[in-house]
Amino acid sequence: MPVISVKDPAGQLLNTGALQGVPTLVNLWATWCAPCVVEMPMLDDLAGEFGDTLRVVTISQDMQGAEKVTPFFAEGKFRHLQPWLDPENELGFGLGGGVLPTTVLYDRDGKEVWRVTGEYDWSSAAAREAIAEAVK
Repeated sequence: MPVISVKDPAGQLLNTGALQGVPTLVNLWATWCAPCVVEMPMLDDLAGEFGDTLRVVTISQDMQGAEKVTPFFAEGKFRHLQPWLDPENELGFGLGGGVLPTTVLYDRDGKEVWRVTGEYDWSSAAAREAIAEAVK
């Protein structure tokens, strides 16, 4: 996993290198990205369903940062996601992507298990089965 620091709207930092120990699903998204917006409630449900066995980290690539993300999260009433910000798109560049949404599953050791680029149905049985297999 690329090691960078992202922050929440209050300025709390999260170092992605510290995410080891629990399988982690990292989702790069933006408020202006229609497929990203569709995925967010599904990712929130996924985080609630897997609880402590899977960390779901959604990281906004919006250049306006909290100005856009805070109202989006308030409107979405997400219960299990935190609004992490990467307005410089460091993680997007670190993952070699540029396409949103991009979602990468990392194992307990921070090694990439698989990735999905573009819209994906996180509510599907296939998604749940793939994640359940990875978090064993």
